[in-house]
Amino acid sequence: MSAGSSRFWQPDVTVATLVADAGRLLCVEESVGGALVLNQPAGHLEPDEALADAAVRETLEETGWHVRATHFVGAYQWKAPSGQHFLRFAFAAEPVSHDPQRPLDDGIVRALWLTPAELRQAGERHRSPLVWQAVEDYLAGRRFPLHAVTQVP
Repeated sequence: MSAGSSRFWQPDVTVATLVADAGRLLCVEESVGGALVLNQPAGHLEPDEALADAAVRETLEETGWHVRATHFVGAYQWKAPSGQHFLRFAFAAEPVSHDPQRPLDDGIVRALWLTPAELRQAGERHRSPLVWQAVEDYLAGRRFPLHAVTQVP
C-alpha cells in the first residue's frame, strides 16, 4: 500500500490450462451473462491449493479431461471493464484420459478442441484478452519449469 492509502486491494487469483493435442487446443464454451464465450479451462485458486494442482483440477471439472501439468507458461494481470482485477497463472498440460460421463461445472456448455487459427478467428468471443495472450505465449514456445511457481509450506 502506498503511504496514506487505507484501501486494501486484492486481485482474483485464477489459473488456466493450455492443453494441446494433434495441433488443437482444449477450450471451453461457457455461458457468461447470457453470452457464449470461449476460454481455456480456467478458474479460481482454492485455499491451500498449489497453483498447478488448481489448473489440473479446473481442467477436469470444466472438460472431463484428466491432464498432467508439464510447464508454467506465465502470469498475467488484467483489469476487467467492470474494474475487477485478475491475476492469472497459466500452465501447459498434456491430456491423459477423458471421462465423457463426468458432469461439467455450472455454466460450461461444452469442451471443444480448436486449432489456434480457429480460436484466434473467434476473438470476439474470448472471455477476456487473457485467453489469446496465453495462447500466443504458448505458441511462441514460452515454457518454464513447474518449479518456477513454488508453494512454500
